[in-house]
Amino acid sequence: MTNRSMFSILYAVLLASLVLNCNCDERKLHIVYMGNLPQREGLSVASTHHTMLQSVLGSAFSAKESLVYSYERSFNGFAAKLTNKEATKIAKMEGVVSVKPNRKSTLHTTRSWDFSGLSVGKAVASQEGDIIIGLLDTGVWPEHPSFNDTGYGPPPAKWKGTCQTTNFTCNNKIIGARYYNSEGYYDGNEIPSPRDTEGHGTHTSSTAAGIELPGTSFYGLAEGVARGGAPTARIAVYKVCWSSGCDDADILKAFDDAIADGVDILSVSLGANYYISHYFEDSIAVGSFHAMRNGIFTSNSAGNEGPDPASISNNAPWTLTVAASTIDRKFVANLVLGNGQILTGIAINTFNLNGTSYPLIWGGDAVNYTFGSSPDYARYCGEEDINHDMVAGKIVLCESISRHSHDILSNGTVGIVLVQYITAVNPDYAFNYPLPTTLISPDDAKKAMDYIRSTKYPVATIMVGETWKDEVAPRVVSFSSRGPSSISPNILKPDISAPGVDILAGWSPLSPPSFYDEDTRSGFFNVVSGTSMACPHASATAAYVKAAHPDWSPAAIKSAIMTSAYVMDPTRHRDLEFAYGSGHINPTSAVDPGLVFDASETDYVDFLCNQGYNTTTVRLVTGDNSSCASTTLGRGWDLNYPSFSLYVEDGQEITGTFARTVTNVGPPNSTYTATWQMPSLVSVTVEPSVLVFSDVGERKPFTVKVVGPAIKQQPIVSGAIIWSDGSHDVRTPLVVYNYYPGAPYTTDSEDSNSVPRNNRRNGFIGH
Repeated sequence: MTNRSMFSILYAVLLASLVLNCNCDERKLHIVYMGNLPQREGLSVASTHHTMLQSVLGSAFSAKESLVYSYERSFNGFAAKLTNKEATKIAKMEGVVSVKPNRKSTLHTTRSWDFSGLSVGKAVASQEGDIIIGLLDTGVWPEHPSFNDTGYGPPPAKWKGTCQTTNFTCNNKIIGARYYNSEGYYDGNEIPSPRDTEGHGTHTSSTAAGIELPGTSFYGLAEGVARGGAPTARIAVYKVCWSSGCDDADILKAFDDAIADGVDILSVSLGANYYISHYFEDSIAVGSFHAMRNGIFTSNSAGNEGPDPASISNNAPWTLTVAASTIDRKFVANLVLGNGQILTGIAINTFNLNGTSYPLIWGGDAVNYTFGSSPDYARYCGEEDINHDMVAGKIVLCESISRHSHDILSNGTVGIVLVQYITAVNPDYAFNYPLPTTLISPDDAKKAMDYIRSTKYPVATIMVGETWKDEVAPRVVSFSSRGPSSISPNILKPDISAPGVDILAGWSPLSPPSFYDEDTRSGFFNVVSGTSMACPHASATAAYVKAAHPDWSPAAIKSAIMTSAYVMDPTRHRDLEFAYGSGHINPTSAVDPGLVFDASETDYVDFLCNQGYNTTTVRLVTGDNSSCASTTLGRGWDLNYPSFSLYVEDGQEITGTFARTVTNVGPPNSTYTATWQMPSLVSVTVEPSVLVFSDVGERKPFTVKVVGPAIKQQPIVSGAIIWSDGSHDVRTPLVVYNYYPGAPYTTDSEDSNSVPRNNRRNGFIGH
């Protein structure tokens, strides 16, 4: 028998084996969303879920084994292990809004409050101690000094939550804690407990509501008063994220619990890293919709996929989507060459070489030829490409922004010089490393290379880090995800920007500050960047406003934050409002906005109808008699949103009419006059242009008409409409741009287990 014949037989046998052993019917976790809780008495929601599963799986035992969660406290649904066929059957059942496979979302990973105008000593409403901020994150380190409860009374009477005390103790600051792990898998030092082993949750919690801690620093850097924006507020912890990510099933269960527990604010520093085509396949959008129905404000991070357009996470109009911006402090670490040149790099470098110079080598001169590498690869300092003997005891110049420190840390390397080639300038945020490191620009890298090539024995040293004043702050950071919204381009996203760059806050001592396992440092504080860090700044601002106005709706609070924002410099942002939304948060002005654009559940239902959802779906979601007068797709221009977004398809004329209503929350006798600023390409008319109020709470409608010539391939142009009474400036941005709805990021999901939806029964009409 020839080798070719033998190979053919073996291949056939292998293929048959794979077919026989495939996991085509493997049960995987799916989320079944059924809208609002049913109004009928008697039958428990969990029993209904069990009955549905039993009818599909064939036995009560199989149903019990399949069910992971019942969502039954705040809305209706369940998470269960199902095959694709079983999931498809359930999707066709009466009362089901959507069925989707469980996927993972990702985390969007002192001085910032002073920079935002909320300095130490600012008056705090007496009710702030009754505000409860719930955080869906990696948990919290309960013994952290930021959460000391000295001087706190018992939890507010409205609190109905619990504290899971497995390796965890609550107090009168951290009043509740839960953890969720639908997979039942724990990695490394992870603890089945609300206790934080990652650091992320402790950082966001202390940013939002940590007490004041004078003299805080990160190994001597950025010393000052560490504190949260709402330092007297209470904290409720919902641990949904682990080292592997954040499961949708866990996120939805945390929302279910948090709403019923009685939180006032939800801070969610995470988002999907997969394409979402409509709101009800997004666990965060679903959970936050029901939070809104119960008067709970939700703040979301925008994502860290910038500066790509249409990369925004968390698009729902009933939440506040937060971009990350810089503050007036940056971390630098200078590289000093042997010829006296000082090259400024960006890094959080806590290691002090005491000015001692060490041999400086380019990675491309330390090739691991035994591995088959070459200078073209070794220049990037990859672990297998570099000759470790040649870099021991030296500072290595690596032509990469990848943090290869861990690759050569164990080989006696003294330090690393990385090069930022992506933007050709120094980055706008700093990383932490487990050994002396700095990150320089390509121009400075050329200077370093010229020195290496012109000197027989080149030497250098990396100076310990410093903090410099950033004169151009605030500026939206490069990694912050950009708009427009790919789901609803009629809604301007992000909504707001907040400090999210180089933020000093609490940390878990079990997590190394540089994220490298080889890093043996341990501490209670860390400097981190991400829209995850921006989100709790906005959450605390919402708590600050809620404490001053306990009866305000989530939409009113959101409007106050957006219309009072600091105006960002458009000359520093090519993508304008798609980078920063309404501007940079201004907490002290948000408590007195003058006017608010309020919105109720009915307004959002009308918006959903305009987006193609029908009466069947909205009634399931709301649990009442809501209806859609028409399922004809509309533009959603009538949602009472505190911004204006007009997308125009290529070659079409600019035309749009927006209906809005403002509510007076300032002095009873007030007169507001409208002014607007727009490029000459766009013509704007506001009718009426003067609004006269005689009472607090009085509402006044107005319309905004936007017209202009046909445009093609037009990037965003923007301006603003400003209502002023002489004391308040109520500013709402207006953007016009060419866009094809869904383009260019509506790629199919990588998960092949997506369940096709029955549009007639489930009520969703695709675009």
